Amino acid sequence: MERLDYLGDERNKAQFDVEAMKVAWAGSPEAFEVCDRMAKLVANDPVFEKFSKPMLGRKELFKNTLRKAAHAWKLANDLHLTEEEAKWLRHYIDEPNYTDLHWEMFVPALEGQCTEEQKKKWLPLAKTMQIIGTYAQTELGHGSNVQGLETTATFDRQADEFVIHSPTLTSSKWWPGGLAKVATHAIVYARLIIDGHFHGVHGFIVQIRSLDDHSPLPGITVGDIGMKFGHGTYNTMDNGVAKFDRVRIPRNQMLMRVSQVTKEGKYVKSNVPRQLGYATMVSVRQTIVADASKALSRAVCIATRYSAVRRQFGSRNGGPETQVIDYKTQQNRLFPLLASAFAFRFASDWLKSLYTDLKQRLQVNDFSTLPEAHACTAGLKSLTTAATAEGIEECRKLCGGHGYLISSGLPELFAFYVPACTYEGENVVMLLQVARFLVKTVSDLGNKQPVGTAAYLGRVAPLTQKNCVVQTAEDWLNTGALVEAFEARAARMATGCCQRLAEYKSPEEGFAELSADLVEASLAHCQVIVVSTFIRRLQQDIPGKGVKQALEVLCYVYALFLLHKHQGDFLATCYLTPKQASLANDQLRALYSKVRPNAIALVDSFNHTDHYLSSVLGCYDGNVYPKLYEAAMKDPLNDSDIPDGICQYVQPILKQKLHSAKL
Repeated sequence: MERLDYLGDERNKAQFDVEAMKVAWAGSPEAFEVCDRMAKLVANDPVFEKFSKPMLGRKELFKNTLRKAAHAWKLANDLHLTEEEAKWLRHYIDEPNYTDLHWEMFVPALEGQCTEEQKKKWLPLAKTMQIIGTYAQTELGHGSNVQGLETTATFDRQADEFVIHSPTLTSSKWWPGGLAKVATHAIVYARLIIDGHFHGVHGFIVQIRSLDDHSPLPGITVGDIGMKFGHGTYNTMDNGVAKFDRVRIPRNQMLMRVSQVTKEGKYVKSNVPRQLGYATMVSVRQTIVADASKALSRAVCIATRYSAVRRQFGSRNGGPETQVIDYKTQQNRLFPLLASAFAFRFASDWLKSLYTDLKQRLQVNDFSTLPEAHACTAGLKSLTTAATAEGIEECRKLCGGHGYLISSGLPELFAFYVPACTYEGENVVMLLQVARFLVKTVSDLGNKQPVGTAAYLGRVAPLTQKNCVVQTAEDWLNTGALVEAFEARAARMATGCCQRLAEYKSPEEGFAELSADLVEASLAHCQVIVVSTFIRRLQQDIPGKGVKQALEVLCYVYALFLLHKHQGDFLATCYLTPKQASLANDQLRALYSKVRPNAIALVDSFNHTDHYLSSVLGCYDGNVYPKLYEAAMKDPLNDSDIPDGICQYVQPILKQKLHSAKL
C-alpha cells in the first residue's frame, strides 16, 4: 500500500522557530525539558501501551490500569523522580486511575486542612502510599450544593469519637475515584452534629478498608457505580459508592486546621483564616484550565495533521485533489480552535501567578483579592472546559467519517474530557457565582474601585457611552481596539443586568428570573480575561525567530472569532455597528491565510508523542491510511473469516431453514 506523507512538505513551510515555540507553549526551557523527558519515558515503555485498551473488557481494563499505576510508582521511586516529574509521568500515561484522586485531592486536602500534628501522622503515610486516599464529598443526592450534604458526623463525647452515618439512600457517597475497589482511606465530608446542633460541613479521615486483606471495614458498604460514557476512558477508574452505618472514628481524625471539636464537645474555630481553603480551590481550577489547553491541543493536533493529509475534490487535469485544510470552511472551524488552545494555555499560566499571589496574601490575612480570584477561577473553569469539550467534538467532525473510529483517538478523548464540565463545579453554577461577583462589583462602584480582572468596570461610564471607532478591516489589528470592544460589551451586559435586577422586589427573585442573562454577562466578563491575558503575554519577551509574530496572529484569530461568534451581544449593546462587525469577519478570514502555512508547525509545537495522541489520524509521520488499515485488522472480529454465530444464526436464513434452526 502506498505510504502517503504530506507533512514533511508542510513542516518546511513554517515561518517560525518550532523548537522555540515548544518552549513558549511549555512555559520555560526547564518546564519543556521535564515534559519532553517524561513524555518520551512513557512512550518508550511497553508497559504503558494503550492501543489495545478498546478491546479489553471492564475487568481486564481495570486490572491493566492497576498494573500501569504500580509500574509508574516503581519508576518514580527507582528513578528518584521529583514531585513535578512524577506528576508529568502520570499525565502522559494518560489513563485515569486511583492515583489521580490520591495525589490531586487527598494529599492536598491533608496539606491544606490538617493541623501540624495531623500532618506529621498522615502525610508520610500518604506520600509513601502506605495508605491510598480519595476525596468523598459528592453524594447521590447532592453535588454542587455542598451545604445540602446529608452524611452526618455526630460527636460521641463519652467515647471521644465521631459517628459517621449515611441516614438516607441519597446520602450515599457517589463518584469518588478509587473509592470502589482501591482506596484504603477517604476524606469524607459530613454534617458535624454536636448535642443535636449542626455546625456546618467538615472533612473527616475515614479508613475504608483493612490494610491487611483490603476488605471493607465493618459498617461500610462500598462498590462501583457502573460503566461511564465511552469505553476505555474513565472506565479504567473505579468510581465508587459508599454507605456508612454508624462507623466510629477517633476525634482527632476530623480535619482540624480551621476548626476543632474539643474532648468536652466544644466547637472551636482556630486563628487560621477559613479563607485559606480558597487557595487550594484556585490551584485546582488552575490545573483544570491547564488540562483544558492540553486536551484541546491534542484534538487540534489530530484534526490539523489529518486535514493536511486528507485530499478531497478539486483535482485538475488528473493532478492531486485539494488538501482538506485548504478549504476555507475547514479553516474557519479548525484555526479558531488552534488559537483557543494557546489562549487557554496562557490563561492557565497567568492563573499560576494569581495562585501564588493569593496564597501569599492569605497567609498575612489579606483577603482583598479573594472575591475576584474566586470569581475569575470559577469563570475560567467554566469557559475553558465548555469550549474544550465542544472543540474536541468539532475536531472529530472535522475528520469526517474516520473521526468516528476509536482508532482516531477523538471519541475516547471526548469521553475522557467531557466530565470536566461538571466536576469541581458544574459550569452554569460556576458562571452564576461569577454573576454574583459582577453584580456586587457594579453595585459598589460608588464606594469601591474594582481591581484586577474587574478593573475595567471602574471605567463603566466611558465604556457604556463611547462606541467603536473602527473604520477598516485592518483597524481590527489593534489590541487596544479589541480589548476595548470586549470590555465595553461585558460592562454593558453587566450593568444592564443590574438595572433590570433593581426592578424586582427582592434580589434573589430577580437573580432567579434573570439567571440566563447573568450567565451570558459572566461569560462576556470571562472572555475579557482570556483575551486580555493573551495580549499581555505578547507584550512580554518571547524568544525565537517568528514566534511572537505567529502568536500575534493566533491572538487576533481568537479574539475576532469570539467577536464574530457573539456579534449579537456586541450589536445588541450598540457598541458595534453591523458594518464594523462585518469588517471584523473580513479581517478574520484574511488571518486564516496567515495561519495556514504554519498550521502543522504550530501543532508540532505542542510536542505530543504518538503514544500520547493515541491516534492513527494524528500520527507525526502522516502515514494515515496504512495505520488505519492496520488498526482495523487488529480488531478481534477479524481473528477469523467466519466468526462465531454465522453458522448458527446467519446460515439458516440464507438456506431458508430458519424454521428448523436452534436459535
